[in-house]
Amino acid sequence: MLDDTIIAISTPVGFGGLGIVRLSGKKSLAVAKKIFKPKKRGTKIIPRRPVLGNLYNPEQKDYFEEAFLTYFPKPYTYTREEMIEISCHGSPVILEQIVRLGIKEGARHADPGEFTLRAYLGGRIDILQAEAVNDIIHAASYKQAKISFKQLEGSLSKQVSALRSQIIHLLSQIEARIEFPEDGLRTSTKRTLKTLENVVHSVNRLVESYNLGRTLSEGITLAITGRTNVGKSTLFNSLLEKDRAIVTPHPGTTRDFLRENISIKDSIFTLIDMAGLGSPVHPVEKEGIKRGKKLASQAEGILLLLDASHKETPEDFKLIKRFQDKKVLLLFNKTDLPQKMNTERVKKRAEHTPTLEISALKGTNLKNLKEKIHTLFVPDLAQEEEIILHLRQKLVLEEILDSLIEGQSLLKQGYPEEIYAEEIRKAIPLIGQLTGEIHADDIINDIFSRFCVGK
Repeated sequence: MLDDTIIAISTPVGFGGLGIVRLSGKKSLAVAKKIFKPKKRGTKIIPRRPVLGNLYNPEQKDYFEEAFLTYFPKPYTYTREEMIEISCHGSPVILEQIVRLGIKEGARHADPGEFTLRAYLGGRIDILQAEAVNDIIHAASYKQAKISFKQLEGSLSKQVSALRSQIIHLLSQIEARIEFPEDGLRTSTKRTLKTLENVVHSVNRLVESYNLGRTLSEGITLAITGRTNVGKSTLFNSLLEKDRAIVTPHPGTTRDFLRENISIKDSIFTLIDMAGLGSPVHPVEKEGIKRGKKLASQAEGILLLLDASHKETPEDFKLIKRFQDKKVLLLFNKTDLPQKMNTERVKKRAEHTPTLEISALKGTNLKNLKEKIHTLFVPDLAQEEEIILHLRQKLVLEEILDSLIEGQSLLKQGYPEEIYAEEIRKAIPLIGQLTGEIHADDIINDIFSRFCVGK
């Protein structure tokens, strides 16, 4: 497969001022010369210097577009192979014709992510950097884009490599004591434990960083819930700053659920507006309440609304109790109306739960609400710490952590060096799996299948 020359459109689908078709493989220049002719006869194609010319259709023996061709010789290219980029007007018809003619002249259409796959297989990047490429393309926030850029530059790879070096150095000391006991190569248990603790701490921080990474790349699901007619849909619209949900003064207006994303300080939140919880008067409303309860139980956080213009009710206290095991922000809504709720009494019943008084209709305290949402639901990490964005990375790191903790535990219990060293040693191939040094075809295929064609 890697002997093939591949071709694909590398710019987004649709119309644009500029479009790029990319080729990679040993026949790239030969194929390109069949469909591109320099404006001036005899013009030499010099590496990394764009050449102005016309695109040529060998079948019809005519020209159909003006373009620039840039030639990149191996190995100093993205894929470590010979590469060509053809830049022209961003017309889908023109770009598709270039690809069709390139295939006719001996290239093959690239699979999703195949250019980056070749960069990985060619040793230019590791799997962590390859994942960062896709993360930059699909970044949901500027902060995530910056994190992904750092990881593409190798920041996460370097940290993982440093951890690997620490573990190997520790194992070499332990194994030297096992193999050559007569040489007196003794290292104190205290020192070994200290080294292990440092490595465990570093790996654990990476695992914990996934909670923040997920808020940047995927988002945290927040369910807006409460009794009927407390202003859930109004709050939903106010946070989105658009009329997405239907709002009426009649209870039970929302009978299904709506889902939308918002960004607060570079973190993504998925808001869910759902049917009010209470006694349904219609079978459709009953189903809506059933779905709402399920969504609320699955959500990572709850925005629980109470109507402060009415007296507190047993149903309000039941809702507070229902969500006592989840992260909840309790909101006293409708503060623009005369207040009848004893908010102090409610706060006592909802001890340790953060609260805020708002008016979703008038926009009162919505800025403070967004601040509180970010503070309560987004994990806090030091600015300079590495942040992982993928569940795959987190799961492998957890396996590494388990092996190190088990080795640490055996060492503390006084087991022989051979026993706890074997547990620590399990971390080495796992690190290779994390960076892609150890190939697992199903994992590799899954990672690159999520890439767009042309990258």
